[in-house]
Amino acid sequence: MTEYFEVLDRDGAARLGELRLSSPVRTPALLDDVIVDSGSLWTSKNEVPEGSDDQLTVLPHRSLPAGTREEVREAFATEAVDVEFPAAAVISSESSRELGVDVYILSDASGFVGHGEGFKNAILRTKNALPADTALMVSGVATPLNVATLAYAGVDAVDAKLAKIKASQGKYLTSDSEAFLEDLEELPCSCPACQTPRDEFGRQDCIDHNVAALRAELRRVRERIRAGRLRDYIEGQARHDNWLTAAFREFDAQYSYLESRTPVVRNTELSAATSDSIRRVEIQRFADRVTTRYRNRFDNPLVLVPCSARKPYSESQSHSQFHDMIAFRGHTVSMTSPIGVVPQELELTYPAQHYDSVVTGRWSEDEKQFVAAVLERYLERNDYPRVIAHVPDHGYRDIVERVETEVALEFEYTVEGHPTATDSLGNLAAALEGELKYAKREREHNTVKAIADYQFGPDAGDQLFGDIEIRTTGRYPKLQVRDSDGEQLATMVPQYGMLAMTLTGADRWVESDAPTKLIEIDGFVPHGSVLAPGVLEASEEIRPGDEVVIRGPKAFAVGRAEMSGPEMTDATRGIASTVRHVRER
Repeated sequence: MTEYFEVLDRDGAARLGELRLSSPVRTPALLDDVIVDSGSLWTSKNEVPEGSDDQLTVLPHRSLPAGTREEVREAFATEAVDVEFPAAAVISSESSRELGVDVYILSDASGFVGHGEGFKNAILRTKNALPADTALMVSGVATPLNVATLAYAGVDAVDAKLAKIKASQGKYLTSDSEAFLEDLEELPCSCPACQTPRDEFGRQDCIDHNVAALRAELRRVRERIRAGRLRDYIEGQARHDNWLTAAFREFDAQYSYLESRTPVVRNTELSAATSDSIRRVEIQRFADRVTTRYRNRFDNPLVLVPCSARKPYSESQSHSQFHDMIAFRGHTVSMTSPIGVVPQELELTYPAQHYDSVVTGRWSEDEKQFVAAVLERYLERNDYPRVIAHVPDHGYRDIVERVETEVALEFEYTVEGHPTATDSLGNLAAALEGELKYAKREREHNTVKAIADYQFGPDAGDQLFGDIEIRTTGRYPKLQVRDSDGEQLATMVPQYGMLAMTLTGADRWVESDAPTKLIEIDGFVPHGSVLAPGVLEASEEIRPGDEVVIRGPKAFAVGRAEMSGPEMTDATRGIASTVRHVRER
């Protein structure tokens, strides 16, 4: 084997990876059994090299990466085992630095795990100092209760030391609590150890159970990462312990750390079940792009409407009724918690059609403040002759009235009772009487440009598609964008509401003034994917899931990023980007 740790999938800072020992191990992993099964191949070199604060813990492998520290090379030189395994170094979070190894074990984890701010600071210091394609392990701190949060923060591996210690103290661990064994009349688990009769359940049985519970929780975490839904789980899991809640919220405040690692698109549901959901990267990113990139291109009045439980909104019964009354005479924008505001052109764009929130009919003050702030920023950026607020009294109208006092626009309210009541719909139609209709074709063109703005940057829609007559072929939402010569430029992917470019479209993108997300590669022709070692440079703004142009001496291609731009240039293994179309030069 030539690779030692490889990241396979990402869910924010959490990573699904493969650590290659005697057999591949999927991370986040419990490494106790692996080390034992591998013949204790992690051989500790407990002498601290002169002038170093680090302990070296070494596994033999045949070749070392460039830049490996000399004392590490000397340690390997004493090993006569002809196998390849990762090297590991024990480091402190206070003095984290690259040592040319594959796994880093934090020696001071017990000092900060249990303290929200300290945990956040230690993990950020360490992750920012280490290469992206190395694994981070914490020792002596993992339990079934906290391991999901450890993984969410970016930890790749743990051991079962603490779980075993707690068992020796008579503590029985589960994913949501710990209890003294003597206080349990029944054992809530059905693992093999817990099949022992309650009155015979002893110390070793408790150790076996605690380790099994930790292992089971790691399996759950890995499945959540695969599904892109670890955050949904964390929002509930963190509630079981105050320090976990504190750590979870501390990381929410580190937007740049999480945002650079969070995919821009998914095809999975986003569960917005708590007030913490407002701080999710996906939601904050959507609100930011709508209020800094999106630009309304209609001359008609703005019509604010409530969201619907069904996604996309236009397929709901209520929005169908609104549409019949608006009849292309107003620009429809939906108000919703926790997303903020959703222009009609972006109703398919992730996460607008992917979220599901708890409906109680009551808005919290946090929700009102967030949506009001987003709506105000939206109105400051976009010009409308007037605003028709077709929203009910419950929460929605309070938000609109707050914004009305802050912006210089005329507002008209049209709802009497319920938005779909006959009188309310009649008021909506009357408020738009005399307004000119825009064509369905105009809506499709503006949708393509709006998505380009949102996806690529401010005014990208006009820079990419503004100087030609766009011909959208297909049926909404399955739009294909063609130029006046019939050459296809892009396709709107309805599953997540973004544009997928063709090679011709990518040519236009590179030649335009729109911000281009570029991957510069070495002299080869990629097929299927580009691996990180082949990347010479990459735009820093690239995020997982971004549409990218791949360019090198022998090829020009377009695809979708699998990791961030900084990670592409830092990593020595892993898929940097998939390749959809390629042209040999």
